[in-house]
Amino acid sequence: MGSTSDLPVMEKAAVLLNEFQIPFEINALSAHRTPKEVEAFATKARENGIQVIIAAAGMAAHLPGVIASMTTIPVIGVPINASLDGMDALLAIVQMPPGIPVATVGINAAQNAAILAVQMMATGDVALQEKLITYKENLKKKIVEANQELKKVKYEFKTN
Repeated sequence: MGSTSDLPVMEKAAVLLNEFQIPFEINALSAHRTPKEVEAFATKARENGIQVIIAAAGMAAHLPGVIASMTTIPVIGVPINASLDGMDALLAIVQMPPGIPVATVGINAAQNAAILAVQMMATGDVALQEKLITYKENLKKKIVEANQELKKVKYEFKTN
């Protein structure tokens, strides 16, 4: 992430990766303030066993694109709502030049970034694919249960 101020958003990704028992790193790296550290991280990511990088940043949000320019590992960008309702970060991350793709999730959508990372890793890991199937089935169950609870809510003109 571009700054430790992004941690409240990025914790959702950490919780999900932890739930899936996937080892992960959390780093504060700034494309503007610590470019040498960003380069060292990005160029050594593969040899350090990293399979997918989730990079979060607000405002100018160059971190995901800079990392993507230095590695062939998939990069998922999380735009952080730091100013302009996060639209500046969203546009900075999603508008990458040809040859430097960054998968981009919604503003502050760290949990979706983690799910996408798990899906990418699961393409070559049957056990992880099974965990993902179970996770998605549990999402369905939550909605079914919520609908059952909604049936108990009574209004004079409610028809279901």
